[in-house]
Amino acid sequence: MRTEHRSVNREVRILERDDRRYPALLSMTGKSAPPRLYCIGNLSLLRRKAAAVVGARKATPYGKWVSYHIGRKLGQYGIVTVSGMAYGCDAEAHRGALSVGGATIAVLGSGVSVCYPKRNQPLYEEILAKDGLILSEQKPDAVPLPAFFAERNRIISGLSLVVVVTEAGLSSGSLITAEYAAEQGRTVMAVPGNMNSLSSIGCNKLIQDGASIVTGLGDILEELGIQADPDDESKMMELSQRERDIFNLIRNSGEVSLNLISRETGLSIAEVNAVAAQLEIRGFIVSSMGKAFVAKPV
Repeated sequence: MRTEHRSVNREVRILERDDRRYPALLSMTGKSAPPRLYCIGNLSLLRRKAAAVVGARKATPYGKWVSYHIGRKLGQYGIVTVSGMAYGCDAEAHRGALSVGGATIAVLGSGVSVCYPKRNQPLYEEILAKDGLILSEQKPDAVPLPAFFAERNRIISGLSLVVVVTEAGLSSGSLITAEYAAEQGRTVMAVPGNMNSLSSIGCNKLIQDGASIVTGLGDILEELGIQADPDDESKMMELSQRERDIFNLIRNSGEVSLNLISRETGLSIAEVNAVAAQLEIRGFIVSSMGKAFVAKPV
């Protein structure tokens, strides 16, 4: 995979529905497919197998980590990560893919020449510099409008075989993407979260309504018809029972303090701290704000 930076071609190319370069999967969605797409970057990504990774803008540390590592894993297996370059989960999914030289497509709610949100300009530049693709159905200089964001979600799902929702409240735009995906016949998957977290209500509701549950990154690969590396699947086997219990507690809680782990497991703070330190060193969890721990997907 290509990881080097290169000079960026800012040429905006227009793909009409009858253009052979227009993405076939999106075209199959019928009347909802945009009559034209405006693109900057690597058009060849539109012919590759892709998965959408979307989630909350006001993401928790757990939501960000899950999104990043799903994008990273997809990149490692040659799957294009599609998302909306919004704050939070979307941005982290793009970054995860780019971190391993993977491919990513950003579908904007503005024109392709307008980076929104502006604070994501470095990400916008990195996507183009690393052979990614920026696209929109809006004219290149179009400013972002609320209606554009809801409309672009059908493109995100339309480009993808699978749509993974990593974190979502009840009013999250990610749920709109999931609705479009269901209408388009795409597989909808959702990452379960803490039942007490407002940021997880949307995902838990999707699972209740029939979305496939993501219990590990291998679930997404399997849905895409890819056999995960046995080394990935064996990582959990390296853990002792105590380490596995604490890791699963952290993963199921999303974000958890040492005190809560101690209460739930009956172990002393010193014992929990020792196990947590080993898990963090070995890459299973990360500390957040020096007080809580967030599980990395395995």
